[in-house]
Parts: sequence; structure tokens; C-alpha cells
Amino acid sequence: MFGQFLLAFRETLEAAFVTSIILAYLARTERRTLIRYAWRGVYLAVLTSLIFGAFIWFLYGGLSGPVKMLFEGTAALLAVMVLSSMIYWMASKGRRIKTDVEKRLKEIVTREATLTLTFFSFIVVFREGLESVLFLTPFLLEDFTGTLVGVLLGVASSLTFAYVTFVAGMKINIRRFFYTTSILLVLLAGGLAGYGVHELAEYSEETNVDLGWLGEQAYNLGIPEGSPLHHKGVAGSVLAVMFGYTVEAEWIRVIVHVAYLVIALPMVIWVYRKRTDTKPIHQKREAAHDHSSPETSSKDHSVRL
Repeated sequence: MFGQFLLAFRETLEAAFVTSIILAYLARTERRTLIRYAWRGVYLAVLTSLIFGAFIWFLYGGLSGPVKMLFEGTAALLAVMVLSSMIYWMASKGRRIKTDVEKRLKEIVTREATLTLTFFSFIVVFREGLESVLFLTPFLLEDFTGTLVGVLLGVASSLTFAYVTFVAGMKINIRRFFYTTSILLVLLAGGLAGYGVHELAEYSEETNVDLGWLGEQAYNLGIPEGSPLHHKGVAGSVLAVMFGYTVEAEWIRVIVHVAYLVIALPMVIWVYRKRTDTKPIHQKREAAHDHSSPETSSKDHSVRL
């Protein structure tokens, strides 16, 4: 459930972050009459995301046998690809979000294009909603109740966090927060990649496709299913979601899981550190001054990546 919570929390926070940029810009530029059009786009994006999620669930419910395994494996690998691209994009381009969004908003509000503003708000929020559906689908197929609870808790916690950060102005190092959650998401994506190829391996077995030694068992911990340490047990299920833990695995699952972590984890760490090292000197001095001065506006820190 923690993995689902983390995904929902992160995606909701990103949507809230972009929404706060839009609303703050409209308020700052004395265009409060346009705020309601921005909110319409947000509401429509949330509704569309829910409809899309329900469609995926009902589509899965109509599948059976090997086709269901193929669907689960494909959904997991698709989620890994989208999740990985999102993590890398946020790591490399995250600090430009505010500038890019405000630049686009300036073009829109200058023309008083209310429909375009609604559509823009819809797109930026629906992107997060679509990503959430793709990320959570593999977990939803495996554990419906746990995923639902994790998502509800994640969304509620994220909205609370967003309020105290973006509205109440609590001082938060948002960049460090995204860095930490990105590391956790990479670990989660590694396990998801392993799970995806496991489902495809089972599909190949059901359809008499020989994977050779890749389909053979790499290890078996010998932990019974009733044990809390089993990947379906109380403790093991948490490790399974967050780190891809399983009591037995094929060679192809182990190889894909390890290869993903070896490539993705150092890359994300390097990109975040590169952003810090290449920051202009005057920005570093300003950041140092902001952290040392008690009079610095906490709201400025809350939206800085």
C-alpha cells in the first residue's frame, strides 16, 4: 500500500504545484476573473482521469487466461517507461516549470482566451492524472483494496501538504523533497519492471514459448505463503511493492530488475547533483542567503525547485 500511496502523493502534488502556479499568476496579474476558468480545466481533468481509470479496470475484468497475464505484464512495463521518463524530466527540467507555465499563461491571458485557459489547465493536470492511472494500473490489478486505500490516503495527504506549502506558506525545500521521492520511485519502478517481465514469462510459458535459461528459476527462499515475510504477507508485501521483493524469481526477472536499478539510480542522482553543481554562482549565493536569513519569505521557498 505504501507504493501506491507514494505514487498518488507524488502525482497529486505535481498537479497541485502546477495548479498553484496558474492560480498565483492570475491573482498576481490582477486577472482573478479568469481563475474560475482555470478551475474548470482542473475539475474536468480529474473527472476524465477517473473515467479513464474505470475504463482500464473494466477492460481488465473482461480478460482471462494468458491474455490477462499479457495485459498485466504490458501494463507494468508501460508504467515503468512512463514513470522513468517522468522522473528524469522532473530531475532535469523541473526548475523551469514555473517559468514555462507563466510564459504560456501570459500569452493566453493577454488575449483573454478563457477557453484556451481552461484547456491549458486541463492538459497540465490531466497529464498527471493519466500518469497516475498508468502507474497504478499494475498495482490495481494485483491488489484492488490496498491500491484504493493507498491512493485515497496519498491524495488526501498530498492535498494537505500542498495547502500548507503553497497556500499557508510553510517553509519546505521542495527540490530536496522531489529528489528523495524520485529515488524511492526509481526503486519502485525497478521492482515493477521485474514484475512485468515475470508476467510476460508466465504468458510465454502458457503459450509454449521457450525462454531457455532466462525462464528458469534463479532462486527460491523457501518461505511459505502463510509467513509474514512472504511477498504476499504483511511485511513482505510492503517490500514487494517498494523494492520488487519476491520469494522466488526467474533469471529474466532478476536481470531486468538489477539492470534497471544499475542504470536508472545513478542517472537520477547524477542529474540532480549536476543541476546543483551547474547553478550560477549568484543563484547559489542567493540560496545561501535565503537559508540563513529568518526574514526570507517561506512562500518563495515552497515553489522553488
